[in-house]
Amino acid sequence: MTDLQGTPAGTGVRGELRQDTSVGGKDLTRWDSRTGRRLVGVVHRTSQALGPHGALILTLLVGAVISAALTAAFSEVYEAVVAADGVAGLDHPVLAASKDVRTPTLDAVVTAFTDVGGTIGMPVLAVVIMAVLAFRRRSWTPVILIVTAGLGSLLMTIAGKRLVGRARPDLSDAVPPYEHSASFPSGHSLNAVVIAGIVAYLIILRLHSNRARILTAAAAALFAVAIGLSRVFLGHHWLTDVLAAWALGAAWLAIVITAHRLYLTVRKHHEPRDVKHIRTGNK
Repeated sequence: MTDLQGTPAGTGVRGELRQDTSVGGKDLTRWDSRTGRRLVGVVHRTSQALGPHGALILTLLVGAVISAALTAAFSEVYEAVVAADGVAGLDHPVLAASKDVRTPTLDAVVTAFTDVGGTIGMPVLAVVIMAVLAFRRRSWTPVILIVTAGLGSLLMTIAGKRLVGRARPDLSDAVPPYEHSASFPSGHSLNAVVIAGIVAYLIILRLHSNRARILTAAAAALFAVAIGLSRVFLGHHWLTDVLAAWALGAAWLAIVITAHRLYLTVRKHHEPRDVKHIRTGNK
């Protein structure tokens, strides 16, 4: 089955408006708060000037600025916590416990796994998934969301490392290959939360059973947690570096998803009626 533009049903804008605007009966384009409705109005006006995808990109860029400010603020709090030996008091005991359970075989397995979330493994994985989703859905939306999410997490990682500059655990406590950049935040952990999270979100939008949605979300969460813990096990990061990365990644992920919801809301409720009919195949 195809729509009036000759694209398969469930793909393109038609597929987004029919399948991506609700999850488990929850309407993602409904905004009950006054702030939400105001955001919709701003994005609507931006869409009129730049087009829906242009408005989505601009919304994500604004979100990236907010995330950068959040990273700076979080860095200050983090330094205060470390200085006061608060949560950071867990760092050395957890590292010591990790060293006690290491074996050559386990070290090799964990190293291979953590490389999946590294500077080569994660981009390759993200690009493959992004290409599959974009092709199957005949839409640029997965490309915009995944690319922006990944770039945002990378910039947050770079900013955090420069702002804090915390030293990693001693090389004598780490498993090679060694890393020499600043320890806060864990880039592997932050990127894993963001990329696994946005991919899971895009997949969940097209799933029809609660069980499948829960399993997908659980798999993404398990992957992100495992990547983070692997960094601590190998002695490449302190536990608090990973905890901070998870928090920052979750915040950026929430902003990306909110931007997508605003995009869907504008397309569903605010596009001109004649354009909507053409895109959705209504008569």
